[in-house]
Amino acid sequence: MVLGVNGSGQAMHLLLINPSNPLVSIVNLGESRWNRYRVWQPLSLMALAGLTPQEWEVDIVDENLGMPDYSAMPRPDLVGITAFTSQACRAYIVADLFRKLGVPVVMGGIHATMCLEEVSERVDSVVTGEAEGVWAQVLQDARQGRMQRRYDGGLARIDGIRPARHDLLQPRYAFGAIQTTRGCPLNCSFCSVTSFNGASYRQRPVADVVREFQRIPEKRVLLVDDNLIGTRTEHIARAKALFRAMAEANLGKQWIGQATINFADDEELLELAARAGCKGVFIGFESPSPEGLRELGKKINLVKGRDFRASVERIHRHGMLVVGSFIIGLDADQPGIGGRIAAAATQYGVDNLNALFLTPLPGTQLWDKMVAEQRLAVDDFPLDWKYYTLTFPVAHYRHLSLDQVIAEMDQCGRKFYSIPRILGRAGRSLWQRRGLLISLVASLSYRSNLPVDRHAYAEFKRARGSRHVLSGAASTDECVPA
Repeated sequence: MVLGVNGSGQAMHLLLINPSNPLVSIVNLGESRWNRYRVWQPLSLMALAGLTPQEWEVDIVDENLGMPDYSAMPRPDLVGITAFTSQACRAYIVADLFRKLGVPVVMGGIHATMCLEEVSERVDSVVTGEAEGVWAQVLQDARQGRMQRRYDGGLARIDGIRPARHDLLQPRYAFGAIQTTRGCPLNCSFCSVTSFNGASYRQRPVADVVREFQRIPEKRVLLVDDNLIGTRTEHIARAKALFRAMAEANLGKQWIGQATINFADDEELLELAARAGCKGVFIGFESPSPEGLRELGKKINLVKGRDFRASVERIHRHGMLVVGSFIIGLDADQPGIGGRIAAAATQYGVDNLNALFLTPLPGTQLWDKMVAEQRLAVDDFPLDWKYYTLTFPVAHYRHLSLDQVIAEMDQCGRKFYSIPRILGRAGRSLWQRRGLLISLVASLSYRSNLPVDRHAYAEFKRARGSRHVLSGAASTDECVPA
C-alpha cells in the first residue's frame, strides 16, 4: 500500500470528531442565543490535524455546533475522537456507528487516559497522555492496517510542536483558541490536570506562540492554558516575555486566560498583559473559607495577607475583567453556602461568577477519596458520565442533601445574577472602561440559563430517584454496551 493512499488509490481520509458535550451543546440554540459564547473550539483536534501529514485529507466535526448526518458523509479511512468525561457516552455511540461501517476508531483525551479499560472495550485503539510523540505512528499503523490497541504518548516536549490547524473549523465560534503552556504545579485535589499533563510546567517558545496567534482568524481568543502564568519566578518571567512579544507584534487580538490569584501580584505583569490584549482572566477562588481552601489543596489562595478584593481591583485598573470560580458541596460547606459564595464574589468585585458542584472526576485525588468512601451518588457508568459536567450534584455531600445542594446553587445564581447586581456591575465596567460588552453578555447568558438549569435539576432528580438515568441534556441514545 502506498503511504497516504487507501486501497482505491485515493488519499487517506481522517475524520476527527468532538462529541456533543451536555454542558455546552448548542444543538438547540433556541434555549439561549447567548450559548454561542459558551462553546469553545476543539483545540486538541486542531492540534492533531496540525500533526497530520499533508498526504492525509483531514476534516473536523464539532457536534456542539449541530448533529451531523454521518451516513451522508464520505466514509473516512480513520476516525479520531477526543472526549472529556462528560462526553464519553456520546463518544461511544459515535465510535460504534463507524466501527459497524468497518472504519477503525482511535480515541484519546483525558477520559481515555483515566478510564483506559472502559474506553478500550469500545474503540479499536486508545492514545493515552499527550499525542504528539505517537501520532505519526498511529497514522502509519492505520495506513498499514495494523493499529495497536494502545499508544502511550506520555508527556510531550512542546518546544517544537506544530501549530494547530485553525483553518479547518466553521466560522461559528465567538472565540478562537490557543495553548501556550501545559501542566500545573498546584495539584489541587479536585483537578486532573496534574495527572494528565503533569506537575512539570512546560512553556512553548514565545516566537512559536506569536506566529500561531497570527494565524487565528477570530478577533477574540481563549488561551486554554490551565495556569497561564505559573507560580515560580521563572514562570512569571516567561509570561512577561510572551506578553511583551505579543504587544510588539501588534496582533490586534483580544484574549482571556486562566490563572491563579497571583496574577494580580506583579504590576509589570498586569501592564504587559493588558498591552498584549488581555481583556479578562478566569480565576479559581474555589471557596470563601480557609477550611474549604485547605480541603481542596488550594494553598496559593491561603497566602498570608492575601486581600482578594484588592487583587481584583488591581486587575480591574488595567482594564481586565475577572471571572471568579467557586465550588459548592465541599465537606466544609454548611447550609447557606450559596448565599455566602454570592456575597463573597460580590465583595471581591468579580465581574462574573462561575459556581460549580464539587465533582469527583477520574484521575483526581477527590475521585479516589469519594470512591473509597462510597460517596458517588450517580455511578451507572458509562451512561452516567454525561452528568459529570461539574453542573450536576453527582456525589453525596457531607452536610447538604440533594435538595439542599441544588437549592444552594440556585440561590447563588439568583443572588449574583439579579438584574440590579448585573446593572451595577455593568455601570462599574463602563465607568472603569473595561470589557462592558463581554461582561454584560456573559451575565445575561448565565441569567438566561438559570431556568434551564432548574429544569435540568428536576429531570436529574427524577432520573436519580428512579435510578434509570436518562439523557436530559444532549441525547436520548444509550451508551453502547461493552
